[in-house]
Amino acid sequence: MFTEKANKIFQDVIAKYHIVNTVDQPFENEYPESDLLEHLLYRKCWIDTVQWHYEDIIRDPQIDPVAALTLKRQIDASNQDRTDMVEYIDSYFLEKYKNVSVKDGATINTESPAWGVDRLSILALKVYHMNEEATRNDASAEHKAACLKKLDILLEQRVDLSTAIDTLLNDIENGDKYMKVYKQMKMYNDDELNPVLRSQK
Repeated sequence: MFTEKANKIFQDVIAKYHIVNTVDQPFENEYPESDLLEHLLYRKCWIDTVQWHYEDIIRDPQIDPVAALTLKRQIDASNQDRTDMVEYIDSYFLEKYKNVSVKDGATINTESPAWGVDRLSILALKVYHMNEEATRNDASAEHKAACLKKLDILLEQRVDLSTAIDTLLNDIENGDKYMKVYKQMKMYNDDELNPVLRSQK
């Protein structure tokens, strides 16, 4: 199953990040570009993992305002990278299934396969960090018990989401569903579409 591979890669990425555990560490993809899908999944989860920790840092109430602005720019750039990676993964699936004969009555899904993968990657981060909280030595018993309940829900959610993604890919492969991908067409990073950026030209 596709998601078995994806979940394993996501867990590997998150474990690798936490060896050094800093947003400034260099990135090295464990998979060559010749292993395109694995390469994209690894990169996607790394972006998500770094951004997860950006989001922790920027919520520090004592953060220097200048540093916060710099970090906000990094988060914006990370969001763009995240969106780009989703589109690359969808392009992979579009290419893979381009010769499938779509059946009469085939339907489109509410989200593309790669946006499901996006949620699966974020879910892997939630599972990792909720498990940390559920097993943290300096936490109260009440805190750990509450986090353990949340962890159980997240693990159930991962099973459900994995099943849904695998089912969608199987339906696309069989022609029961078809892919139609809309590019995000984000406007706020474009100096022609964002009026503030356009005024600075």
